Amino acid sequence: MKARYQKLNLNFKRPSGTSRGVLTTKETWYLILEKEGKRGIGECGILRGLSIDDRPDYEQKLQWLCEHIHKNPAFLFTELKEYPSIIFGLEMALKSLESEHPHILFPSLFTEGKKGIPINGLIWMGKKSFMKEQIQEKIKQGFSCIKLKIGAIDFEAEMELLRYTRKEFSANDIELRVDANGAFLPEEALEKLQRLSELNLHSIEQPIRQGQLQEMARLCEVTPLPIALDEELIGVFNTSDKEKLIQDINPQYIILKPSLIGGFQGMDEWISLANQNDTHWWITSALESNVGLNAIAQYTFLQGNTMPQGLGTGGLFTNNIESPLEVKGENLFYNPMQFWGINKHPF
Repeated sequence: MKARYQKLNLNFKRPSGTSRGVLTTKETWYLILEKEGKRGIGECGILRGLSIDDRPDYEQKLQWLCEHIHKNPAFLFTELKEYPSIIFGLEMALKSLESEHPHILFPSLFTEGKKGIPINGLIWMGKKSFMKEQIQEKIKQGFSCIKLKIGAIDFEAEMELLRYTRKEFSANDIELRVDANGAFLPEEALEKLQRLSELNLHSIEQPIRQGQLQEMARLCEVTPLPIALDEELIGVFNTSDKEKLIQDINPQYIILKPSLIGGFQGMDEWISLANQNDTHWWITSALESNVGLNAIAQYTFLQGNTMPQGLGTGGLFTNNIESPLEVKGENLFYNPMQFWGINKHPF
């Protein structure tokens, strides 16, 4: 077997704001495996400043993987333990190589185009007028679950936006989720959660910065608004540490992003632990291109989770790889009649 990798900078169609700054590009690397005339492709993508494997030696580790690709996969996965996005790319590429059709990793009614996956509409941070415009657009498109990123503009302005949405649409019409990306200070978080809860929101992701375990546990115990852990799962590698985190914090939800938590293996483990501890979960992309998003969507469909998932990111980039993934209303579908645009890229 031979392996190589190719880097691609994905360009956002419009600057996308988060509490950690405004995104204009997203780095990703494609891992290409070749064996006996067949080819498999996987995606290794990091989020600068967030991914635990955002390290100076990232490309060196990709090169190491290519040089050792002939070794036992179990050995490779062990050596890549602290590089969750490379693990995900390797898993993806191996499944692609083994598959009869290189982009069908998990055959199902989804890949046959017969069933879709409910997804949420994502609202990026920005000026109030821009966020309001996005909300109106998502509702017009047919979304009944909307996720707003908060924490970058004035909290009162964000509350006004949420009040506007709630005034126009009740909780029965629109499910509202918010993602603070750790923007609240521990001493102010409970008061803000109380105010947000009055708007009948579904949940809030990561209200305070990760790593403040005692404060997060206290919040989850007394919160009037369900809390979902997101960044908190990053960098937790051992099963015992994962179990301790869930049991100590006892969150209402956890959010799974395979590029950040170790691919399919990582998701399997977190889902099992969540189910054992009565913690609910859903799956979200981490701004992968359509190669990674395709793999995540196929895996997600097989889990049978009926909640809206965070998989509506395929249309964010100007230079994304054309794929059979299509958003219709509030569902993501795979159109088997649509061809992939892989050959347009230098793979």
